[in-house]
Amino acid sequence: MKKPELVDYILLTILALIWASAFFNIKIATYSFGPVTIAFLRVFFGAIPVLLLCYYKKIEIEAFSKDWYWFAIIGLINLVAPFFLIAYGVKSVQSNLAAILMSTTPLSSTVLGHFYTKNEKFNIIKTFGILIGFSGIIYLFSDKILIDQNNFFSAVLILLGSTCYVIGGVLTLKISKKRNENVTGSILIWAIIILIPLTSIIEQPWKLNPRLDSVISVIYLGLISTGIAWLLRFKILVKNGLIFQSQVSYLIPIFGTILSYVFLKELITYKVLISLIAVTIGIYFVRKADI
Repeated sequence: MKKPELVDYILLTILALIWASAFFNIKIATYSFGPVTIAFLRVFFGAIPVLLLCYYKKIEIEAFSKDWYWFAIIGLINLVAPFFLIAYGVKSVQSNLAAILMSTTPLSSTVLGHFYTKNEKFNIIKTFGILIGFSGIIYLFSDKILIDQNNFFSAVLILLGSTCYVIGGVLTLKISKKRNENVTGSILIWAIIILIPLTSIIEQPWKLNPRLDSVISVIYLGLISTGIAWLLRFKILVKNGLIFQSQVSYLIPIFGTILSYVFLKELITYKVLISLIAVTIGIYFVRKADI
C-alpha cells in the first residue's frame, strides 16, 4: 500500500463523520419508528447503492448460492441484530452514549480475535489498550445523570449490538475469499428477507403517520450511513489497507459526541468526556500493537 495522501485522510474523515452521524439520526428515527422498522429501512435503503454498484461492475451476487446459509447467518448477526439493538437502546439513552458504547467494537474484536484466529493474539500493548478502553466504558456506566435504572438495560443492549458486529466480522472470515461488494450485497439481501416478516408482524409500519424528520433520518441511515459508507470503506481498504482504514475508530466516538450536541443539544458530562478519552486511548494502543 502506498503512503496515504491528503485526499485519503479527507475520505477517512468523511467516513467517520458518516458513521458518527448515524447515532443522532437513529435517535430522530425513533421519534416515529420502532426498532424493527428502523432496522428494515436501513438495510432496504442501504442495499440500493451496493446492489447498483454490483450491477454496474458486473459483480455476481451469490446470496442464493451454495453458501447462502453463511450470508443469511452473517446478515442476521452483522446487520439485523445490531441495527435492532442499537435502535432499541438509543430510544432510551442519549445518542452520544451510543457512539461511545459502539466504539468498543475494535476492543471486543481484539478479545475475540485472540481466541478464534491464529495470528491476532494478545500482547502487552493490546492488553493495556483493552483494559484502558473497557475501564472507560465501566466508568461511563457510573454516570447516574445519563444512565440510571430506567435505561441501564438499553445501554447494555447497545453494547450487545457492538458485540454482534464483532461476531459477524469473525463469521465473515468463513467467506473471506469472496469480493467485499458481493458479500455486502448478499448479506443485505438476507437481512431484508429476515426483516420483512418481522416488521410486518411486530410493528406494521404502514399504519404509522411518521414525522418528516424521522423519515429523512431513516432514508439517510440506509442510503448514506449503510450503503454509501460501506462503498467508501471498500475504496479506502483497497487503496490504503485495513490498518489505515481502522483509524476511523478513533474519530467515530468523538464526532458522534460533537454531532449529538450540535443537532440534539444532548448533555455532555465530565464522565462522558473521561470515558471518551479512555476509549480512544484504548483503541490507539490496540491499533498500535498491530503496526
